Amino acid sequence: MPIFDSSLTILSLWAVIGYLIGSIAFGMVLARVMHLGDLRTIGSGNIGATNVLRTGNKKAAALTVLLDGGKGAVAVLLARYFAGEDVAQVAALAALLGHCYPVWLGFRGGKAVATFLGVLLALAWPVGVASAITWLVATFATRISSMGGLAAAASSTFFMVFLGYGDFLILGILLTLLVFWRHRGNIQRIRTGQEPQVSRSVSMCRGLYYPWAASLSADQHIDRCARIIALLFQVGWPRE
Repeated sequence: MPIFDSSLTILSLWAVIGYLIGSIAFGMVLARVMHLGDLRTIGSGNIGATNVLRTGNKKAAALTVLLDGGKGAVAVLLARYFAGEDVAQVAALAALLGHCYPVWLGFRGGKAVATFLGVLLALAWPVGVASAITWLVATFATRISSMGGLAAAASSTFFMVFLGYGDFLILGILLTLLVFWRHRGNIQRIRTGQEPQVSRSVSMCRGLYYPWAASLSADQHIDRCARIIALLFQVGWPRE
């Protein structure tokens, strides 16, 4: 964590702003605008992209991923621009809390994978890219959406250390623990072999990730993602 140079008032203000930005439930908004129903009564009842996909609307699910990720990035970038790096990290944690526990929905929110990745991309984009690739690889390999999110969260602190962003490590651990806490039910189902696969979600992600090569097999996508990760470590992504 950085040295907190900002006043408690500024830190508190941006914590509230970050929380409010993170609490915008884009999945709920899109489901209502597109007449897909109330997400809280569909599938798992979650407000995230995976549950949006269960409505059968791939466009809505893709938009949910982008908007949920975008709000995390916006919270960090605004705080950094107006107040500094220490405040940006506070806003990052607050945005994730806002997504997980939105006051507008009785503190019953999403599982924060997309928002988590958006926050990472804004905080340290090489870490965000590496974590997003890990998410894709794990999802393609297991065909379990939650496994992809857990793998991305677990690997993020590793990437922070080895890509030269160790000053974000404490924040990264807190964000990772929050993602794991929100997935505690999924973890239990994974352990008992009861977590459902989401082949349609994998197909959607594959098309978004490599739209010009939709004919590639899942194994080929995994191989290409693995090569990118290897290149990340070879190059080292030095910080300026």
